[in-house]
Amino acid sequence: MRLASVHTYPVKGCHRLDHDTARVDPCGLAGDRRWMIVDADGTGVTQREHPVLATLRPVTRPGGLVLRGPGRPDLEVPEPVGVAPVTVRTFRHRKLPVDALPAGPAADAWLTAVLGRPVRLTWLAQPTRHIARGERAHDTGDQVSFADVYPLLLTVTASLEALNGWLAEAGSAPVPMTRFRPNVVVEGAPAWAEDGWAGRTLRIGATTFRAAGTCARCVVTTTDQETGVRGHEPLRTLVRHRRVDRKILFGLHLVPLSTGVVGVGDPVRVDPTS
Repeated sequence: MRLASVHTYPVKGCHRLDHDTARVDPCGLAGDRRWMIVDADGTGVTQREHPVLATLRPVTRPGGLVLRGPGRPDLEVPEPVGVAPVTVRTFRHRKLPVDALPAGPAADAWLTAVLGRPVRLTWLAQPTRHIARGERAHDTGDQVSFADVYPLLLTVTASLEALNGWLAEAGSAPVPMTRFRPNVVVEGAPAWAEDGWAGRTLRIGATTFRAAGTCARCVVTTTDQETGVRGHEPLRTLVRHRRVDRKILFGLHLVPLSTGVVGVGDPVRVDPTS
């Protein structure tokens, strides 16, 4: 098995960045989901409510990022310093409040114009716990970005091929891996092999991870990650083939056990026991 691709999402819910290599920090890949758009109540705004976020293409810069989107001028946004933190939540329910720093009125106005509702951009200066202790099988500790649950998401190319086979049988078009917004994509494993990796140690190059369990999917998978157009697939087909305990599964959560650098072409190994 080998690492086929590497991706980060600088602003939660927005378009990805593709990488040849990426640094692995305790909270995930460097620069991944450290920014989050929130509503007036401080709750995260994602593609679940606003698929147009897929068309926003923020690019990280040393000390900040650039907001980019169709029909909008680029906006340089520095990492906020010397400002009072605000309380935010990644979701309205079942998430702990955390402190984040507001990016400022220019970024807020830029995003409000795109979404058509008052929103703010926030930055997570210090990754921290936003999931209750004991809520998940493999606790991430206090090192979590604005990711939904765990620091990284892994997917397997053969599993996508199997899904696309089911879509073809149903008369539907295939979908790309981008629909699942992974951080690392592995090739050379059999379809659905990742289902059996939960609880084991996984090594990408010289960096180790705990495989924390399969990922439950939502309506975001039905959004074209290039255009923001939403349909019905692949979620409808996944419901028929990959529904387990009322969850629709695709992909595997990872928790870093060490820091380092991962890159396309790195060997991927799963320890037989952990």
